[in-house]
Amino acid sequence: MNTPAPHLSLIVPVYNGADRLPSSLEQLRAFVEEQPYESELILVDDCSNAETRGLLEEFARTTRFVRLIRNEENRGKGNAVTRGMRAAVGKYRVFTDADLAYPASEVTRILADLEGGADVAIACRVLAESRYLMSPTFFSYLDTRHVMSRVFNAMVRLTLIPRVLDTQAGLKGFTAHAAEIVFPRVTIPRFGFDVEALFIARKHELSLAQTPVFFRYDEEPTTVRFVEDVFRMIRDLVHIRRNDWRGRYS
Repeated sequence: MNTPAPHLSLIVPVYNGADRLPSSLEQLRAFVEEQPYESELILVDDCSNAETRGLLEEFARTTRFVRLIRNEENRGKGNAVTRGMRAAVGKYRVFTDADLAYPASEVTRILADLEGGADVAIACRVLAESRYLMSPTFFSYLDTRHVMSRVFNAMVRLTLIPRVLDTQAGLKGFTAHAAEIVFPRVTIPRFGFDVEALFIARKHELSLAQTPVFFRYDEEPTTVRFVEDVFRMIRDLVHIRRNDWRGRYS
């Protein structure tokens, strides 16, 4: 007898972070167990260290709805999310970050928009309805982060994806149909994959909802690191446009 597909596939890319991982895993376990529908939790280990790997293996061994996928070399968040999305079998497929900057309960907001008819639903931190909790360690980076994020997003809207206010939030969801269109076409293995995935969705005329969320700002990279990331993302924008010209996303 065929087993019905899960209602929700929740994909979580993991790279190290063994100090925080036990708490995140228990929150994810509690969230899935509280839901009235069948779910699967797919953890994608992007070649973490031995301590993290051991935690993931033990969690997968003791939790019935968990599947663990491991990269034998570090390939980047985009690759990890893409592997998880392509392995998923749920009617709705949502990915979130392992540090749970978006509490697990926020997945239900994304899911509600997908159940309401959107093909793609993305967390949008700049909507008036969104709320955040900020660590004092973040204050010194606030102006730089905000200005550079807005500049980057303006470039994305101008060149690739009009009207999408926040492409980089680490909480996004896709229907099974949308995921099966988008993720076989994703080519960027690291952080620019978000923009590429949304560009592919737009090219295939998939509907998109921007979802208000609650999120936490806990830690921030140095300004130098952030500048490097922005320039890397600009290169990704060029890569996406080149791929489109070559028909890679058709």
